[in-house]
Parts: sequence; C-alpha cells; structure tokens
Amino acid sequence: MLKFEEISPSEFFYRNKEIAGFENPTKACYTIVRELVENSLDACEICGILPDIKVVINETGEGDGINKIIKIKVKDNGIGIPKENVPYAFGKVLYGSKFTLRQHRGIFGLGGKMAILYGQITTNNPVKIITSTIGSKLLHFFVMQIDILKNEPNILRYEEFENKEGWHGLIIEFTFLGNYYNSRKKILEYLFQTSILLPYMNLVFMDNYGMLVFKRKSSLLPKIPEETLLHPKGIDLEMLKRLISINKKETLKCFLVKNFQRIGNKIAEDIIKQLNLNPDFPVRKLKDEDIIKLYNIFKNYNFKKPSSKSLSPVGENLIIGIKEIFKPEFIAFNTRKPSSYEGHPFIVETAIAYGGNIPIPSDNEINLFRFANKIPLIYDSYNDVSMKVIKDINWNLYKIDIYKEPIAFFVHICSTKIPYKTLGKEYIANVPELYKEIELSLRKNARKLSAYLNKKRLYEYQKKRYSYLKEYLEKIFDFACKLSEAKIKIKKEILEGIVSNE
Repeated sequence: MLKFEEISPSEFFYRNKEIAGFENPTKACYTIVRELVENSLDACEICGILPDIKVVINETGEGDGINKIIKIKVKDNGIGIPKENVPYAFGKVLYGSKFTLRQHRGIFGLGGKMAILYGQITTNNPVKIITSTIGSKLLHFFVMQIDILKNEPNILRYEEFENKEGWHGLIIEFTFLGNYYNSRKKILEYLFQTSILLPYMNLVFMDNYGMLVFKRKSSLLPKIPEETLLHPKGIDLEMLKRLISINKKETLKCFLVKNFQRIGNKIAEDIIKQLNLNPDFPVRKLKDEDIIKLYNIFKNYNFKKPSSKSLSPVGENLIIGIKEIFKPEFIAFNTRKPSSYEGHPFIVETAIAYGGNIPIPSDNEINLFRFANKIPLIYDSYNDVSMKVIKDINWNLYKIDIYKEPIAFFVHICSTKIPYKTLGKEYIANVPELYKEIELSLRKNARKLSAYLNKKRLYEYQKKRYSYLKEYLEKIFDFACKLSEAKIKIKKEILEGIVSNE
C-alpha cells in the first residue's frame, strides 16, 4: 500500500540539495561563498550604499579525507535586517524579500538559507548572525538553526548590545563540510569577475593561504531598480487566480488597472468589453471560464512592452572594470534598448576588449565572461545562450579570429526573470528574444573592433613599408637633387613624408 506524506520546503531542499548547486562538497563550497556575497551586495545596492564586504574562510583539520570542516564568516555594510525578520529570513525556506517584480540577484531568496541548511546537515552546528539597521542603537545577536521538518527557525540564543559605532549591516558565520582545496580556484575566479563588473565594490578575502583585496575603483553606483506591477503577458493562469482571490472586493476594472502595468482605463474597458462584462462587475463572481478567457486575452492583446524601471544595468562600470583589470588597447561597449520576453523586461549589455593583458585563447577556447543580474556565471559556459551566439556569428566578415587573437567578450543580462536552466544559476537558456539582442549588440561592437583593427593593420603596413624605403632614403635624396640640378631645393623632411605616405 502506498504511503503519502507531506514534506516542508526545508525538507524538500534537504532531500534535493543538488538542484540548488550543492551536489558535492567542492561545488557546495563555491556556492556558499557566492550566495553569501551576493546577498551582501544586494543589501548594499538596494539602498545606494557602496559595498564594503569581508569574507573569511578558515579550513580546520577536521573532516573525512579531502573534505574538511570549513568556517565561513561574511560581513557587509548593507541596510541590515530588522530584528523581528531575522529568524524567518535565515530560518524559513521560501521566505524573503525577493518575491517582487524587480531585478534581484537571487531566486526567491533561496540561496542563503540553502547555504545555512547545508552547513547544518553536514556539521550539525548553528548559524551565528549579528545585524543592525541604519540608525539603530542596538546590535542584535542570534544563534539559530532551521527546523527542517517544520520549516521554522529554532532560536538557540538571542542577545542585544549597544551599537556604539553606529554600524549597520550584517555578519553571518557558520560551518560546513566542503572541499576548499578543489573549489578555491573557482571561488577566486568568481570574486575576480565580480570585481570586473562591480568596480564600486570593495572586498577583502581571507583564507588559510593569505589575503586578497579587491579595491574600489569607482564610486559610481548603478541606479536602484524600482518595484513595478506585473505585466499581463508575464503571468500564468495560477497567478491570475491568486490575484483574483486576493482582490475579491474589487470591481473588474479596478482590479485590472490596480494590479497590472500597461493597463489604463481605456485598455481595461477594451478587455472587459471582450469579456462581455461590465466595468463594475465584482471580481469575486468571475467563473472559471471567465478567468480562462481573461488569461487568453492577456496572451493575445497587443500591450506595450514592460517597464524597464525595475532593471539596473551596470553601464559604464563594466568599461571601468575591464580597463582596470585587463588594460586593453581597445574596448567596444554597447547597451541595447529595453526589450522583453514572456512579459519580463530585460536589457543586454555587451563589450568586446582587445589587446592589453587579455590572453590569446588556447585549445580553441573563447574568452567569454558572462553575467546575469550582476552575477558572474562561472560554470557550464558552453551551454549558455551567449556562447551559442558567439559561435554562430561568422567572424570572418569582420576579419577577426576569435581563437587566435587577444579578444575577450563580456555579456551582461539584467531582467526581472533570468531564464536560468537550473536553480544553481549556472547558465542561461537559449530564449529567442535574448539571442537576438545579444547578437545585435555583439555585432555592433564587432564592427567597431573591425574598423579599429583595419586602421591598425594599415598603420602597421605603412610602418613596415617606410622601414623598407628608409634604407634607400639617402640614395633617393641624392638622386632627386641631381634631377633638379640644384634649381629646386628639396628638403629631406619633405622627402621622408612622401616616402612614408603621410
């Protein structure tokens, strides 16, 4: 006889931790660092604070072979978390501040809690949290665990301290079992790429091998993304039913105008007319067939594109980061106009850098740096839509050999919904709208690079030509003087200019 049981979200992710990037001790180690750093960056940027982040990793001697008990501590200067929200922000899976239509690094606020959960199930140790909000006179200290069966926080200890220095932000510390030796390279690569995209970040990284500092190179913060209403094309039937149940007291017209962007009074009346209902019809009386009909109208109606106010592109910060790290001789940068897919706005930013410290690829590799909502994507680059675009472009048209020249590609996509193929946020699906915008942006940069390289090749040709002719310059000069029979005084400088074709 089959036995059915209900499990909590915590229990689900406990049993299926690999879907969120915790499939093995090496990957888990990288994922934990990434999730905590991203939470710290979000906490700073959402309030326009220049991020100051410190990450400390200590590898203990305990463990089983190459997998060791690791203690991680991350401190930031973000907005902090109110005392009453701390237990649920860190002790309840699928509870957080990311269930809104606004650009976020995370998915449902899941990653940070999965990191804590992974630490708990591998070491059975609690997490320690210190936080203070802006202007608060108190520091709040928590020691807690997650009750996996109930999906509830279990507070083991709480204390308050005087905030003498007026500090605000968050400090989080816990232990986990991981393979830091094998994951360190990926962690450093992640931090390195983050510093390229976010030159306004100051980050100190410390481990058993020493200290690494990514200094702030710019004080220019991207604009803060605004929270916006849902776009009619960006919801499914279940979401529509939920919105109706929440707004039972509203009339149909008020419901449409109040809950969706790009629906004003005129468009609302047009939609209601197609439903064969009146504007004052109560939402609570909508039948299932009415809701399905409304949903189909949404999908087929010619709405304006979603608002891009909810997005936060990095802009010239990417140029600053590339120049500081690679010092290239040429950069082409392009930001596409806002576009959308399935009702979700997105903006594509790309750059192509040439020369400087950019290495020539080896073994037919491609120097591609991928970012999504300001997150570096380190794993599975060959499955990503950006890699597909680059490989599909005929670079011979631009007289560029991407495999034998010092060229690097940078692609950043920001959206209210990044179409990741996995919860681990490793690579982006080949969505046609995204593919098109990435291609158009890269081609525009390719034309700029091609023009630069053509000028460079012409200059090199002229320089080489002049070097050959210069060997015979004296003889040419003497011969020219004899031809003129000294009637015309020829200046050597003029002759040099003629020879060099200047």
